Amino acid sequence: MFKTSFRLPIISLPSLLSVISLLLLSAPAFSQEFVWEVGMRSFFDNNEFAGSKIQLSQTMAGVRLAPVIGLEWDGKHRIFAGADALHEWGSSKAIDGIEPIAYYEYNARPFRFLAGAFSRKTLEHYPRMFFADSILNYRPTINGIFWEYSLPENGFANVWLDWTSRQTRSRHEAFFMGWSGRYNRGILRFQHFGYMFHLAPTSDPDAHVPVHDNGLLLSSIGLDLAERLGFDRLETNLGWTLALERNRGADSWYAPQGLLWETRIAYRRLELFNSFYKGGRLQKYYPERGNQLYHGDRLYSAGLYNRLDLGIHFIKSKAANVRLAYSLHFAEGKVFHQQMLYATVNIGK
Repeated sequence: MFKTSFRLPIISLPSLLSVISLLLLSAPAFSQEFVWEVGMRSFFDNNEFAGSKIQLSQTMAGVRLAPVIGLEWDGKHRIFAGADALHEWGSSKAIDGIEPIAYYEYNARPFRFLAGAFSRKTLEHYPRMFFADSILNYRPTINGIFWEYSLPENGFANVWLDWTSRQTRSRHEAFFMGWSGRYNRGILRFQHFGYMFHLAPTSDPDAHVPVHDNGLLLSSIGLDLAERLGFDRLETNLGWTLALERNRGADSWYAPQGLLWETRIAYRRLELFNSFYKGGRLQKYYPERGNQLYHGDRLYSAGLYNRLDLGIHFIKSKAANVRLAYSLHFAEGKVFHQQMLYATVNIGK
């Protein structure tokens, strides 16, 4: 699982309030509306992977609070400012990490555009092969841009950039370039996901670290039968995957391929999800670069891996969701267990 070791910038409350006040005072003097939003995400994720050569046994638990305020004008434009603060359960600190939120949003269907530091929820639709469960727990924001064209009945297409680390003498330069899309045709759905992650060395001339590239592609075709059979969700997708990895200082491209078959069933408060992968081993350079280079679930590097999730929503509404899940992981010729409890609340005007 992914747990970042990056140091997050600490912003004082007076500085944050000054920035927010400046944004509000400098907003256009026409047809404005004050808007606000508060998000809370509490997570408990217990991983039992004793005996695995790939994944670590660990428990991740904490709560994130993300208040933002802003202005909306013309019904299409918004500016927001706030922060996303983390407190880990059992920590002696009030705040273990904080990430600033400040972005501009243009939303006029079918187009949507965001620029700045904004929520990673825009990428929640990506499979775990690309982003592990714990990414939202420890990297809740994107620093960059997101553009999307969407028609609810027909699908969507988007491109995005996430600049995850600025180069200094002690920090690597790192960023994502990504894209995804879906096209619906009756009960058929065609999907594509992709990204390229670039990890460059620090600016320290004495640190001889090669540049790494990590790309991942998935194209799939599936069936969506939820509406016809009266389920909340009933879909299955079979896809072809291709990874593109290299160490520019020594190796040529490493390009493992595979098949990914995912099925999701949800009815009222109950849900079932299964993910099956068979193919080449991913994340070749993980022993060298770890989570600096890879953000996907480590178990997909096993070559043969199946994950089964059984979940129940105790509370399920637009404002609040409390979900308990039990996961079985079949990999390395063994069965591993995982228990997760998530509580999320999102309210606002």
